[in-house]
Amino acid sequence: MMTLVRLHEVSKEWNGMELFTGLNMEINEGERLAILGRNGCGKTTLLRIMLGEEEGGGRIERHIPQQEWGFMRQRSLIEPGMKVLDAVRKESGRIYEVKRELEELERSMGRSGSEEEPRLLKAYTTAIEQYEQLNGYMWETEVEKILTRLGLSSEFWSRPYQSLSGGQKTKARLAGLLVSKPKFLILDEPTNHLDEDSMRWLEEWLSNYTGTLLFVSHDRTFIDQVATGVIEFTPQALTKYKGGYSDYKVHKERERREQESLYRKQELERKALEETIRNYQQWFHKAHNSATDVEVKITQSFYKAKANKNISRYHAKQKQLERLENERVDKPREAAKLNMELQVNTLAARQLLGLSEVSFAYPGGKPLFHDLRMAVERGDRLAVRGRNGTGKTTLLKLMIGELEPERGKVTRHPQLKIGYFSQELEGLPENLTLLESLLTLPSMTQSAARTILGCFLFTREDVFKHIGDLSMGEKCRVAFLRLYFGGANLLVLDEPTNYLDIDTQEVMENVLKQASGALVLVSHDRMLTKMLANRLVDLEPGGRVAVFEGGVEDWEQSRKLRNSALDQRDSDDERLRLELRLSELLSPMSDAGKGVFSHPGADEERAVEAAEIREIQKQLEQLKKKDGSKN
Repeated sequence: MMTLVRLHEVSKEWNGMELFTGLNMEINEGERLAILGRNGCGKTTLLRIMLGEEEGGGRIERHIPQQEWGFMRQRSLIEPGMKVLDAVRKESGRIYEVKRELEELERSMGRSGSEEEPRLLKAYTTAIEQYEQLNGYMWETEVEKILTRLGLSSEFWSRPYQSLSGGQKTKARLAGLLVSKPKFLILDEPTNHLDEDSMRWLEEWLSNYTGTLLFVSHDRTFIDQVATGVIEFTPQALTKYKGGYSDYKVHKERERREQESLYRKQELERKALEETIRNYQQWFHKAHNSATDVEVKITQSFYKAKANKNISRYHAKQKQLERLENERVDKPREAAKLNMELQVNTLAARQLLGLSEVSFAYPGGKPLFHDLRMAVERGDRLAVRGRNGTGKTTLLKLMIGELEPERGKVTRHPQLKIGYFSQELEGLPENLTLLESLLTLPSMTQSAARTILGCFLFTREDVFKHIGDLSMGEKCRVAFLRLYFGGANLLVLDEPTNYLDIDTQEVMENVLKQASGALVLVSHDRMLTKMLANRLVDLEPGGRVAVFEGGVEDWEQSRKLRNSALDQRDSDDERLRLELRLSELLSPMSDAGKGVFSHPGADEERAVEAAEIREIQKQLEQLKKKDGSKN
């Protein structure tokens, strides 16, 4: 198996502090590896070092040219005003550069004089040859196909890229990258903002991808579906495990049990050795005190021989204890986890918020909602679901009052206080340090601020970081910190766990599950929605809205029963059709009516009918078995 990339003792310092050191890893051809690590540990930095975009210590061996690498960043570097189609093509790298070169040469030839024309024509011919070698014309078609498959049809292509939603931007960047089919594909948080349908399409595409894949993701289901291996990232090591996230958890739990067992065994052995050594020391002390009382030489000789023997045993036990200390296994420790309890005030009122006959559309756009009626009541855990572009974030903004409906009314209880978490993380005071952002609160002391920041995993020098310099996952923790002090009685959360590492994500799930008060949630995290929701609102294209009174498991069971009923109806219809046809073939009038005995081809027709009868009987038997297995 060919090794594509090899890391030797890679390290990185940030502001004089060691971010990671001594990292070693091999990435082999055909592997699909997921990197797992805490937010802020340096996963994106490591990817940039591998790509040569950032300096770091150590050595990196690259065994394929970097023109055959593809990289999708967490955030795009698209210039303001660039159209969607151009932004997508830009993600394809070299082939896009050649395309731009061709366009520039065409413009130059159109305005050049006769003297420049031969040089431009030669350059244009060279560029055309390169473009053809890169399958440029096929690439243009494939870009459009993948965009359409991802739900970005031609009506989006001429729009400004910045006008797209978060999920649409992710799809656009993925389309440009996937169509170039690099041999080594690196994806940094590829599932951010993707809806469930697009996520499943991406899972299937990557599972069938013949190249090598390295990706960072905090989506556990996605890792299970795609990864052939998991790389655990710590500041001291990169450790590779086979399988997906579920397999990784099994490996880690087994390691923890083995370490716990070995630690206990060593502790018992250490205590036994220390007790034995202590007994020898007591014996020597006692023997020394009583030595003056021993006067008979033969008795002295006996004690001396016994002492020499015990001294040898004593030294042996000491050496054994030293070896045990050198090979000592540390007691398994839980990694630092987010420590917060989100208090949400509960209103006594039954209805907190209501939408009555609400209609809304953005200027020049199609209506997102028409005569929408729904309510958020005390104790609701409402999950808003739907494809990207159906208006999930818009619905939340209508609820909180950031947008006003064109028609209809949004009613909020007079005592309602909403805590809003935005997927774009806007509104954070990026020019302030973490410590400064808390010290602006009334009666907040520096000691209390540091304690609170520690609960949110911001320790020591972290508190002096500017919020604008934080990673996206760290900014998520800051956004939750603001909710912590918000005093809300309704939480409205738009993709709250998008950038959180898995450990913090799982803690946050439990925090939200235990929080009192009402909650409205938009999330593509299938596990989070399943854990929290007790009501579902499904938004469909065309402004249709379906409310389901129950959680995800209830909805799945309902859908399963509905599909089963539809399958049964189809099965009954098919059985009736087959039985009617069989009855027709077996009817005594069948042959006479067709006159099969009155022409030379009668035997052939009879054979065809017999074959059809056998096939129908076979299909009926299969339907019978299928229905029996369901029952």
